[in-house]
Amino acid sequence: MSAIAEHDPHASPAPDRAAVNRALIRLISKGAVGLGVFLSGFVIDEPAPYELYMAGLIAVWALFGLRISRTAAVLLALLVLFDFGGVISATQMPDLKTAPLYIAVSLFLAFTAVFFTAIIEADYRRLATIFHAYYLAALITSILGILGYFNAFPGAEMFTLYGRAKGAFQDPNVFGPFLILPAAWSIHQILTGKLRALFHLIPLLVLVLGLFLSFSRAAWGMLAVAMILLTLILAIHSRSNRFRLKLIILSILAVLVIGLAIIAALQIPQVATLFSERAQLVQSYDADRIGRFARHWYGLVLATQHPLGIGPLEFGPIYGEDTHNIWLKAALDYGWLGFAAFLTMTMLTIGIGFRILLRDRPWQPYLVCAYVTYLTHVMVGNVIDTDHWRHFYLLIGIIWGCAALEARESRSSGRQ
Repeated sequence: MSAIAEHDPHASPAPDRAAVNRALIRLISKGAVGLGVFLSGFVIDEPAPYELYMAGLIAVWALFGLRISRTAAVLLALLVLFDFGGVISATQMPDLKTAPLYIAVSLFLAFTAVFFTAIIEADYRRLATIFHAYYLAALITSILGILGYFNAFPGAEMFTLYGRAKGAFQDPNVFGPFLILPAAWSIHQILTGKLRALFHLIPLLVLVLGLFLSFSRAAWGMLAVAMILLTLILAIHSRSNRFRLKLIILSILAVLVIGLAIIAALQIPQVATLFSERAQLVQSYDADRIGRFARHWYGLVLATQHPLGIGPLEFGPIYGEDTHNIWLKAALDYGWLGFAAFLTMTMLTIGIGFRILLRDRPWQPYLVCAYVTYLTHVMVGNVIDTDHWRHFYLLIGIIWGCAALEARESRSSGRQ
């Protein structure tokens, strides 16, 4: 009977065990990456679950074959050089305090950027997993921020700070910018999709309301810039006047819906009061004698006098608050060496992303949204420190990962 079954032409072919194993590995790796990205939206305390989980994930992935290409190696070299500048800067401190831990976190975040670059280059389909996990985390943390702001349940105040929504983050000024990428993705889907893409309006409103209630002026500006840049890029990329007309109509519709939602929120007295206070371009703590702008000048002078840096986190105790400027922070905390490495990395990220931005590739929609979001983060770095924002390094990894994919595509075309 077994011999007959073995030669039965109607019998189902036995599954390829190797193919099953590969499919299982892909499924596990997809879930592992998605969980890591999802955890980046919950940083109430440090070290956060994200650090602990990603450290283990990177170590395990390295054991089973994490391939670092030339593109990823360039990014790794620049970020390690940046952190090495921090090590040199720490030698200028009479007391190290928490400097070693700070540099260790910086180095870990650098490794996460290289990790995301490498896994995206290995399989561009992981971009979908990354974006879906990020989107889900952003929606949940945004809802928590909204509920916390309105004190919807006992203990909800843990999701606010100084009367501002902060979601599952420590600071509203990190919570707001975290929501820019999923908001950009929703806008992209609405502008490029069919009629059913309008269902993205509902989660977009949730994200925008959470961002609005963070009362982060930087995040407000970032969202406006991201919307303009995204629409402009899509209009340039398309050769269809009909599509451009669709962009204009849907952009107006999106602005109207978001505007009406904000107007509705402003009908609540506590929202209107805080909005009128935060909507002022220059706050008292910006223009004071030792305010934000004055500290920028003091920091610039200090940076020219200390080429090796003054040590991580040393500026705050001297002037009462941090630099709130990523360029000054790079120069003071990481020295001229770290500043040069960070500036080079930033310019390269902008350059390589721009060079491949409009090429028709399966990963182009993800690249456009990440690139626009990254530009807004570079912009806001002039008034805030972004060097320990976890999602900032994820954005870098996405852009460099797409650049690595493009390099591999070019090499493949050359061989053919």
